[in-house]
Amino acid sequence: MYNSVPVFKFKLFLLIFSLSFCIIPVYSWSIQTDDSLLTVQRVYSAEDLIRGERLFYGLVYQGNKSVDCAACHNTVESDTLNWNPDALGIAFKYKEKSAKDLERVLLRPVGAKMVQVHKDFQLSPEDIILLKAYMDEFTEIGLKKSKPVITNLILFIIASVLFLISLGDLILKKIFKIQWLNLLIITITGIFITWTLVVTGIAIGRSKDYAPDQPVKFSHKVHAGQNATDCIYCHSSAPYSKAAGVPPVNVCMNCHLLVRNGTRSGAYEIAKVIAAYDSIKPIEWVKVYNLPDHVFFSHAQHVSAGGVSCQKCHGNVAENDVIKQVTDLSMGWCIECHRKTKVDFQSNLFYSDYKDLLEKIKKGEIDSVTVDMIGGIECMKCHY
Repeated sequence: MYNSVPVFKFKLFLLIFSLSFCIIPVYSWSIQTDDSLLTVQRVYSAEDLIRGERLFYGLVYQGNKSVDCAACHNTVESDTLNWNPDALGIAFKYKEKSAKDLERVLLRPVGAKMVQVHKDFQLSPEDIILLKAYMDEFTEIGLKKSKPVITNLILFIIASVLFLISLGDLILKKIFKIQWLNLLIITITGIFITWTLVVTGIAIGRSKDYAPDQPVKFSHKVHAGQNATDCIYCHSSAPYSKAAGVPPVNVCMNCHLLVRNGTRSGAYEIAKVIAAYDSIKPIEWVKVYNLPDHVFFSHAQHVSAGGVSCQKCHGNVAENDVIKQVTDLSMGWCIECHRKTKVDFQSNLFYSDYKDLLEKIKKGEIDSVTVDMIGGIECMKCHY
């Protein structure tokens, strides 16, 4: 008798085998489609940008799945150093790249620091696309600026108005019966206005505590402090030139040919140095210490002839991540230093021409020589 069971099993096997050839391509096509979304150029709607913004600020998912990019990457201007790159810098870097490139750095980073920070990120291809949409838009938005403090200006305006009202009433109208009150207001506001004008006038052209953002987040605390790099290694022209100079990129690459990951900034900031080197373009550092055009100052005169240490004018940079102007660079500050600073008059051949002072030291008439005694406060020494 013909057995139908094996035939049925054989037909069922053929059916499953045939369907597998249909299902597997469909499944693989769906995966490929999701992945290919990252490389397709598309026009983003207003809703896409809003959803991308909510993703960037971690407002979409709850719990461990939420990713708050703004927690690490500044979206507002700040005077506090953040070793992570700000949102604007990242947005410009990936402006001309695809969402696939962004996905790679978010979900499969290579830097040790980024691997540690991004290890729990859970983002779908659609999420990456929305984030890329918002970041492209962010290149137009830019970092939010902090609101200026205008308290002193308001107080100055109020004081000026009260001063004029009281002075006018005292001289012309005499509306107020208590005239001594006008005198009191004029005295107080007059002192405040005068003090404000004098202090503000003196501060013109002075930039104490000036600490501008640099194109690369370079830490003197790491290089000069932790690594004990000598100042002259980078600022090599200080002993023989007017300016100390900034190191060319090839000096940076003496170390960063091997060192590609920073202890704080990861690979992002060092990558800027490497990119500048590869493109043969200098890094456009922002000068911190600036003197007026009519002032002459020579590093060689102070470093080589005078033996002045860098810390005397620049502070202990080995303890600071960000360089700032620690002095006001006023003429009074320079003169005070020249009046107090003693020079190595006997063993430094630079001062051998001052024979009369040498004789006085030998005779015991004076025990030391300060800079002002050798013309350090003469006008034409610094102004020309």
